[in-house]
Amino acid sequence: MPNNKHKRKENHVIIVTSDAVDANVKQIRIKPWVLKTGIFVLCLLLGTMLGYIIFEQQIWSGVAQKYTAQSEEMQVLKDRNAELSDEVEQLNTQIHAMNEKIAVLSTTVNQKTEIENQLSAALAQHSNPTEFPLNSSAVMEENADGTPSCIFSATSGSMVIATANGTVMAVNDEAEYGHNVWIDHGNGYITVYRNQGEPMVQQGQVVSRGAVLFLIGDKNQKFCYQMLKDGTHINPVEMLKING
Repeated sequence: MPNNKHKRKENHVIIVTSDAVDANVKQIRIKPWVLKTGIFVLCLLLGTMLGYIIFEQQIWSGVAQKYTAQSEEMQVLKDRNAELSDEVEQLNTQIHAMNEKIAVLSTTVNQKTEIENQLSAALAQHSNPTEFPLNSSAVMEENADGTPSCIFSATSGSMVIATANGTVMAVNDEAEYGHNVWIDHGNGYITVYRNQGEPMVQQGQVVSRGAVLFLIGDKNQKFCYQMLKDGTHINPVEMLKING
């Protein structure tokens, strides 16, 4: 018949008593694993405290060094921020100065453009053959037969002048008037001046409004003036500014 052996249970007993005469004695039973766990936790706490005591100075020294390093970095950043602020202020000053220069240049450019436009308009106006072809008064009659033209009877000492800016495209001899001068004004207009006097300009010469083409003497007081627009003869009277 098999023997039933019971496993022996082990417990630790903590006895709590007092010096009093009538004090009771208390017994606290603690299981071994609880006691071991408590001892382990106690040792762990004691080891932690001992390690903290031993390495406290090093820990606080490291913290202090880290704090010092962070403070130095913060100071460097503050100094750099101050430098950047100064640089930004200088840049803003330069930008302001440049904006003022740009405003001045813009005004100058606008004024120059306006002047150029005025000059271009004046040049275009001076290229339109609207002026009277003589520097003095004269008797004029229109020739409606054949090629439209104006026939002038000028006084001696007068001058035949260009009615607008242009380039002398031809200087020719002819039977009726002796000579003729053709001026291209560069805008589709061509003016023709016919007179027996000696031409005062040459082919290819650039002339301005009022340039002298012929001198009127006693023998060449008759003067013929003609005009073409885009290759077609037109009546010069339609373009002439006649005063009086």
